[in-house]
Amino acid sequence: MRIVSLAGGIGGARFLRGLLSAAPGSEITVIGNTGDDITLYGLQVCPDLDTVMYTLGGGIDEEQGWGRSEETHVVKEELAAYGVEPQWFGLGDRDVATHIVRTQMLKAGYPLSAVTEALCARWRPGVRLIPMTDDRAETHVVITDERGRRAVHFQEWWVRLRASVPAEQIILVGGDEARPAPGVLQAVADADVVLLPPSNPVVSIGTILRVKGIREALEPKTVVGVSPIVGGAPVRGMADACLRAIGVETTAQAVLELYGPPLVNGWLVAEEDAGVRLDGVRVEARPLIMRDLASARDLARAALDLAAELAHPGAGVREGNAR
Repeated sequence: MRIVSLAGGIGGARFLRGLLSAAPGSEITVIGNTGDDITLYGLQVCPDLDTVMYTLGGGIDEEQGWGRSEETHVVKEELAAYGVEPQWFGLGDRDVATHIVRTQMLKAGYPLSAVTEALCARWRPGVRLIPMTDDRAETHVVITDERGRRAVHFQEWWVRLRASVPAEQIILVGGDEARPAPGVLQAVADADVVLLPPSNPVVSIGTILRVKGIREALEPKTVVGVSPIVGGAPVRGMADACLRAIGVETTAQAVLELYGPPLVNGWLVAEEDAGVRLDGVRVEARPLIMRDLASARDLARAALDLAAELAHPGAGVREGNAR
C-alpha cells in the first residue's frame, strides 16, 4: 500500500510511529511542514521535519516530544553568557549538529529536500520524508503589544509569548510563490490513501495545504483526517489560539468544516464528539489520545480501515479493527 501523510510536529510524528506499526511493508511518504522553520545563530532550523525524523529514528526526547534524547545544553549556556539573542529558543548540543549539517549543505547549494534525504540516511525513519517546499515559506503572526502592531516570527509568538498575545493574523511569508518540493505531487498522485494526522490545522496541515498545487492534488484522493480537537480543546499545544486567529471555533466540527469536502472524505473524532456531521464526509468516533505506541497504532489502523471502506464500499473492516 502506498500511503501519503501530511505532518506537523509532535502529534503528527507520534501518529506516524503508530502508522509504521499498523502498516508494515507499506510505502509511506510524509510531506512535512516547513512554515515553522527559522534561522537562529546563523543556523537553519526545521523543527517539524526534525521532530518527525528524530521520533521515527529513535532519537527523540520522549518526555518533551521534541529535541534530542540525552541532550545537553552547553552551547545554549555559553551563548547566554555572551548575551547572544534570542535566549528564548534554546538549541541542544546534539540538535545543533543537525542544524550545522543542514546549513552547510544549503549554503553549498543543495535544496532542502535533498538535505532532508541526506539527514534521514542517518536516522532511517522508515518513511520517505519530504519538505512541503524547497522555497522559503515562513509563518509569521501579526500581534499588538506594548511595542504596537507588528509581525513576529511564528516561533517567537509560540515559544517566547506562548500565544498569550492574541494573533490578529497568521501570514505565510513567501507562500504565494512557494512550489511543492520535488516528489510531493508525484507521491500524492501515486497514493492509495492520504492521511491527515492530528496536527495543528492552521499552522501545520493548513500551511502545507497553502503551497500551490498540493490541495488540488489531494482532492481526487481518498483522504481521512484525525481531529486534533477533543471535547472542545486541543489534544496538545495551543491550536485554539491559532483557530481563533482565523475565526474558527475550537471544535471537531469546526475543524472538519475548515478542511471540508472535497478535500476530506473521512473524519475520525473522539467518542465525546460523536455528534459531528458534514455532508459528503464519513465521520466515525474512536479513542484519539495516543498514550503509547499501542494506542497510536490503533488510531492509525482505524484511519486506514476507514480509508479502505471509503475506497471500496462494502468490503468490510480489516482484521484487527472489527467492532
